[in-house]
Amino acid sequence: MTLTELNSNMIEKFKEYELVLGDGNENSKIFLIGEAPGAKEVQLKKPFVGKAGENLNEFLKVLNLDRNDLYISNTVKFRPTKLSPKTGKPINRPPTAKEVKEFTDFLYEEISIVKPQIIVTLGNTPLKAVLGDKTARVGELHGKLLEIKILNNLYKLFPLYHPAAIIYNQKLKDVYQEDLKKLSVELK
Repeated sequence: MTLTELNSNMIEKFKEYELVLGDGNENSKIFLIGEAPGAKEVQLKKPFVGKAGENLNEFLKVLNLDRNDLYISNTVKFRPTKLSPKTGKPINRPPTAKEVKEFTDFLYEEISIVKPQIIVTLGNTPLKAVLGDKTARVGELHGKLLEIKILNNLYKLFPLYHPAAIIYNQKLKDVYQEDLKKLSVELK
């Protein structure tokens, strides 16, 4: 199967959603996985272009990488929302376990098509999805190189906090920087 075929299958299955599909170098050594797209990502039909995308650019700078060096996707391919009690407008919410489950097989297939040397998960949702472990926590596993099996292929996994976590918790910035240094060593 190709990414084009996989994306067509997802679009067909999830007709009711505005999907934001994976983007980037299909021959990349690095596969970056976020949680789900936000409003800006839906608008531009591209992952990590909103506020988290700004932090991603810092991430790339530290690793001396260009966005074209990566393949970037999300665990859930649509924007999960709820209505804001203050404004009545849609705001982001974490995807439900059911939503994650609906997209996990597609994510696994996407990974197996790209065949990266290393998978970098950003936050708890993608970490739990690729490990198949609902109890996994990025706080316990961040900055550690793990080995996982997806569709009978072995991959290196490097969990990181989600770049948006730094926006809400400045104390994580130093931890995140240290983890990026460790990842930089792994990429060499």
